[in-house]
Amino acid sequence: MWGRRSVLAGALVGLGAGGLLLAAAFSPWVYVLGRVTVAGALAALFVSCLAFMASASMPGRIRRVMGGWLAAMSVGFVLAVVLLPRAARMVGWRPLMALLAAAALAALVLVRRCLPATRADAEAMHDPVRTALRVGCAVTLAAALQLAPLWGWRDVRIGALLVVAVLACGAARLRVLVRRPGRDASPPVAGAVWCATVVAGLALGFTQTVLTLAVPTLTAAAGASADGGALVLSAFGAGGAAGCLVVRHRNVSPLAGASLGLPLAALGLPLLHVLLDRGGHAMAGGLATVALIGFGIMLAMTPQTARFLAAIPRPRLGVEAALLPSAVLVGVAAAQATPYTSAAGVVPLPGEARELLWIGTVVVAVAALALGRPVVALAVAAAAALQYVMVDAVTSPSVSVVVALAVGAVAGSAAWSRREQTERLSRTRATASALQHAVLHPIPRSLGGLRLAGLYRPATVGTAIGGDFLEALDTPHGTRILIGDVRGKGLQAVQTVTDLLGCFRSQAHETEDLGRVAACLDRQVRRAAEARGDDELFATALLLQYPGAAHELEAVNCGHLDPVEVTAAGTRELSVPAELPLGFGVLGSAAAVRPHPVPLASGATLLAHTDGLSEARNSTGEFYPVTRRVADTPRHTPDALVRHLDHDVRDWTHRLTDDIAVIALARR
Repeated sequence: MWGRRSVLAGALVGLGAGGLLLAAAFSPWVYVLGRVTVAGALAALFVSCLAFMASASMPGRIRRVMGGWLAAMSVGFVLAVVLLPRAARMVGWRPLMALLAAAALAALVLVRRCLPATRADAEAMHDPVRTALRVGCAVTLAAALQLAPLWGWRDVRIGALLVVAVLACGAARLRVLVRRPGRDASPPVAGAVWCATVVAGLALGFTQTVLTLAVPTLTAAAGASADGGALVLSAFGAGGAAGCLVVRHRNVSPLAGASLGLPLAALGLPLLHVLLDRGGHAMAGGLATVALIGFGIMLAMTPQTARFLAAIPRPRLGVEAALLPSAVLVGVAAAQATPYTSAAGVVPLPGEARELLWIGTVVVAVAALALGRPVVALAVAAAAALQYVMVDAVTSPSVSVVVALAVGAVAGSAAWSRREQTERLSRTRATASALQHAVLHPIPRSLGGLRLAGLYRPATVGTAIGGDFLEALDTPHGTRILIGDVRGKGLQAVQTVTDLLGCFRSQAHETEDLGRVAACLDRQVRRAAEARGDDELFATALLLQYPGAAHELEAVNCGHLDPVEVTAAGTRELSVPAELPLGFGVLGSAAAVRPHPVPLASGATLLAHTDGLSEARNSTGEFYPVTRRVADTPRHTPDALVRHLDHDVRDWTHRLTDDIAVIALARR
C-alpha cells in the first residue's frame, strides 16, 4: 500500500531511532522502548527484503534466491554470536547501539539513492480486515505465551488470549477462502503450503531459542569459557548456512528436506547434552552436533520457504510474506513460555538445560511427523527414546550395549531402506528413459536442408512421456516435421501418441501429398476413438514440409497454434489457416486439405510449440508470453532458442501443469 522504498526507508528510520534510544537510555523504560523499536524495525526489514526478493525473482528461481539469502542470514547469526559479545565487553553496548544507528542511516541513504521509487497501490492489500485479524492473532498468541509463566497457565486471562488468537486465525483464513468477486481475483495460498510454512517457522524459532539458552549453560558446566560457549552456539548458523546452500544447488523438495533434515535435528538435540557431559572432546562434539542441528533445521526450512513465496500472488507478497517471520517469532515466544526460560526466570541450571533439549526434541519430532514422512518421524522418536534409556536410566553395561546395538540396528535399517528406494528409483528412471526414446525419437541437429532443435518436458515429474508429440523425418518428398497435442492425459494419451507417430512415420515416406498425410492421421485418431468408445478423443497437429533449397515451407494446420518466426528484426506469429483437429473425420478428402506456404527466409528461425508452453502460469496467473520472451534471446539459432525457452519457462512458473513440446528449425 505504501510502496517498497517507503516501507524500507521507514524501517531504517525506526532502526536508527531505536539504536539512538538504546545508546542514550537513561532509564529502564527508555531502554525497553528502544528494544521494542529495534525489534519492530528489524522485523519490518526482514519482511520487506523477503517480499522484495520474491517479487524481483520469477517463481522458478525463488528456491535458488532464498537458499543464498537464508545462507547469508545464517552467516550473520554466526558473526553476531561470536563477535558482538566481545565487542560489547571491549567498548560497551552504548557505542554499539550508536554504531547500529549510523549503519541504519547509511543504509537509508543507499535506499533513497539506489532503489527506484514505486507508486503506492491502493489495491495491493485487498482486505485490511484480514490483515488486522492476522496481526491480532500473532499479538495475542505471543502475549499469552510470554505472560503464561508470570500469571500461570490456569489464569483466565491466558485462556482468553489463546481463544482470541485461535478465533482471529480462523476468521482470517475464512476470509481468504471466501473471496468476494471483483475484490481479489488472485487464488489463495493452498492450506497445506500455508500450514507447512507455519510449522517450519515454529520449529526454527523454538529450536534456536532452546539452543541459545541451553548451550552456554552446558558448555560452562563442562568447563568451557563464555567464548567457548558462544563458539559452540555459532555452529548452528554454520550448519544452517550449509543446509541452505545444499538446497540452493540441489533441487531438494519440501518433503525430502523435512524427511531428512528434521530427523537429523531431533537426533542431535538429545545427543548434544550427552557429548557436553563427557570430558576430553566435549567441545568438538558439541560443535559438530550443533552444526548438525542447524543443518537439519535449515534443510527443512529453506524449501518450505521457497515453495510458500512462489505460491503467493504478486499483489499480496508484502502482506503474505510476513507469515514466515511471524511463525518464527511465535516459536521463540513458545520456547520462552516453557519452564526455566521465561523472562522472569534466571539462567537455567544444567539439569534444566537438559530438560529444555528434550522439549526441543519433542517439538522437532512433531514437526517431522507433520512435514516429512511419518515412518521416518516414528523412527526418530524410537531412536530418541532409546537414547534416553541409554543415557539417563540406571542400567548395567550389558543393557547399555543392547541399547546401543538397537540404535545401530534402527540406523542400519533406515540406510538399507533408503538404498532400496534409490535403486528402485534408478530402475524406474531407466525404464522411463527407454520408453521415451522408443516413442519419441530424438530430434536430430541437422536434417535435409534444415538445422533443428527439439524440446520435450512432461508436466508430471518422474514420467518421460505424456500427451504431446513431435517428430522430424527425412523423406523422399523432403524434410517433414510433426508436432501436436492429444486431448487427455495418462496411458490412453500415451497410446494415442504412439499410434499417431507410428502412422506418421509410415505415411511420411509413402505419401507424396502433405494433405493426404494429414488425412491418414485424422483417420488413425478416429479409429482409436471408436475402438475405445471415446467420442471426444482428438488431437491438434501442425505438419511442415521443406522440399530443400527453397525459401518457404508447406504447412497443414489441424487446429494447432500458429508457428512463430524469429529474426534479427523481431518476432511475429505466422498465420496458417487452420483445419479441424485430427479425429473429427472431415479430412478424409485430399481436396479438403491443401498445404499453405510459410516463408522461411535465410537467417530466420521458425518456432512451433504446444499449448503447454504458452499456457504456463506464474503465481499471479499470468500466461507465459512466448513471443515477447523469445525476443529477449541474444542468439536466434534453433539450439539457442530452445535452450532459452527451457530455462526461461521453468523460471517463469514453479510448477508445470501441462506437457511442453517445442521444435525450432532454420535453413542450413
